[in-house]
Amino acid sequence: QVQLVESGGGSVQAGGSLRLSCAVSGYTYSGNSMGWFRQAPGKEREGVAAIDSNGWTKYADSVNGRFTISQDKAKNTLYLQMNSLKPEDTAMYYCAAKKNPFLDLGRNLYTYWGQGTQVTVSS
Repeated sequence: QVQLVESGGGSVQAGGSLRLSCAVSGYTYSGNSMGWFRQAPGKEREGVAAIDSNGWTKYADSVNGRFTISQDKAKNTLYLQMNSLKPEDTAMYYCAAKKNPFLDLGRNLYTYWGQGTQVTVSS
């Protein structure tokens, strides 16, 4: 059974940084891909970043150059390093996984989801 558990959220001021972690269990990295999503109050869940088993990455335009997705397979952990945070980055952040290798940011393409971790950025 695939389990994803996020951590690392919190409150920061604009311009600050946070690193989110997602502990992964029961999941096979080979040939598959994972991603980070976020959902702000009253808005739809949107894709932020994706990574495949070879380390190729894809980012939403809104975070490109500020966020970095990475994975440590030995530690079974997915990361999202977030720099130069803005108030509009405030949201619940979710880790997600799917059973195909394609880099996608569409939420409907992902099968497994964590419970989320809250990120709040104040101005």
